[in-house]
Amino acid sequence: MEGQPGTDVSAGVDGGGVDGAIDQTGPDGGLGSTDAGITPPDQATVPDAYVDDGTLLKPVAVDTSVSDGKGLMRSYRVRAGDTLTGIAHKFGVSMMTVWWANHLTRKDDLHIGQTLTIPPMSGVVVTVGPSDTLDSLALKYGVEAASIVDANDLQDPNLVIGQTLTVPGALGEKIATPKPKVTKPTTTHSSGTAHPTRPITPPSHYGGGKMAWPVAGGYISQYFHYGHYAIDIAADRGTPVKAAAAGVVIFSGWKTNGGGYQVWISHGSGLYTTYNHMSSLSVGRGQHVARSQMVGRVGMTGNATGPHLHFEVWRGPVWAGGTRVNPLLYL
Repeated sequence: MEGQPGTDVSAGVDGGGVDGAIDQTGPDGGLGSTDAGITPPDQATVPDAYVDDGTLLKPVAVDTSVSDGKGLMRSYRVRAGDTLTGIAHKFGVSMMTVWWANHLTRKDDLHIGQTLTIPPMSGVVVTVGPSDTLDSLALKYGVEAASIVDANDLQDPNLVIGQTLTVPGALGEKIATPKPKVTKPTTTHSSGTAHPTRPITPPSHYGGGKMAWPVAGGYISQYFHYGHYAIDIAADRGTPVKAAAAGVVIFSGWKTNGGGYQVWISHGSGLYTTYNHMSSLSVGRGQHVARSQMVGRVGMTGNATGPHLHFEVWRGPVWAGGTRVNPLLYL
């Protein structure tokens, strides 16, 4: 017999008595009732519940979608002058959140035109593995399981392999501190033998005149403004950085102020310049440098995205009571 299209077979399936009812025929050849008292479906509806290989057909499709945090992610295309800090601030998350979400390993992994994934809040993005549960992830990252549910709008606390989740407030790996190539400052005597340079007292007076442009071929990617008391000069990684004026190096090395590897120069008359984010340094503390002498190479160490020089001019001691002024007043 052929079944009627759209016939409801749920009565025979839900009661669990279809198999037992098919074999019980009444005197007139019809189906009898089961011991459970469930009235069997009409004969015309039974064949419609099965196909030839015995597969039971359900009248409603099963919903296999799983809610996760992937739909909450945002995208951003990197533009010229962007920094990790600036991008993170734009979306209201921490810089490291952007770093972790995009699996960055070096500052120069970021480039113009690159599409970044931005999580909905500060934290770490994870992909659920075979042994992961809400409790195990909460324990691993030191957060509350309920916060993971809320952050990802989860409808089911049971996790599924492959789910994308943002663990709010979690911390990932720190950025590895690069080791630059530092050239030991030397002076060459008439004999041709190199000897370490002895510290020199900073000059008492600035010689005056315009300062030299510190990066040949570089262009300004960010000007001096409130919150950014310097100019950023973009150039290829490794481009020589030169002293803007003659003076004495008062610092050469790594600082935790966001400038990475940097050099500070005293020019006399209370005037100083600093050169930040460099990939390598070529002068040392106490060394006298001439105008336009190389002091390092352009890089992106510290809090920087894209190779550039963060160039500052100070009136008064650097980070010790001095004030940063617009470098364009001197260049």
